[in-house]
Amino acid sequence: MRLSQSSNQRAAAQTALLDAAEQLLIDVGYAGITTRKVAERAGVNHGLVHYYFGSIEELLFQAMERFTARLLERQRALYESDLPFIEKWRTAMGFIDEDLEAGYPKIWAELHALAWNRPQFQRRMAQVHVQWRTVFREAMVRAQDELRLERTPFDADAFLALIATFNAGLLLERLIGLDEGHDELLAAMDQWLRSLGSAPT
Repeated sequence: MRLSQSSNQRAAAQTALLDAAEQLLIDVGYAGITTRKVAERAGVNHGLVHYYFGSIEELLFQAMERFTARLLERQRALYESDLPFIEKWRTAMGFIDEDLEAGYPKIWAELHALAWNRPQFQRRMAQVHVQWRTVFREAMVRAQDELRLERTPFDADAFLALIATFNAGLLLERLIGLDEGHDELLAAMDQWLRSLGSAPT
């Protein structure tokens, strides 16, 4: 088996494998993915999975991290805009359905399951959570005049944890087809966040 390739061929093969891994995580989940299956989807020799990534698990995590990077770029662009914070929040909540359709929460959840008993991958998943939290923390700093946290029981760290776990819970329930109370919860959160920016009576 000949594995030597030009830099362009290498980049093309790596991208094809990442694309294939991303789609297979959505279609069949990590338990249904094999080296041969992902290589067949990518249209490359199965030996290239280990040649370029070292293991099928590393390929899957890099696929998830690449997808995450795309969405984080979108979130940063939103939060760096001049919109009022409440409009940014509403737009971000609208991304939930968009991301579910694109498959990101499925990939995110699949890689959590893969990581449960593997400390090296737990650290990778934790880093993904940290990246999402960092983007929202930056948004909080920009919106500190609108988010009057002194009028709540939350300091900045607690509020950040609240939003992070709020979103994670919504996504996990949506993934199993459960959305009971979600519209009401989102409406209540919207009302509460708007109240933080209003003048006290």
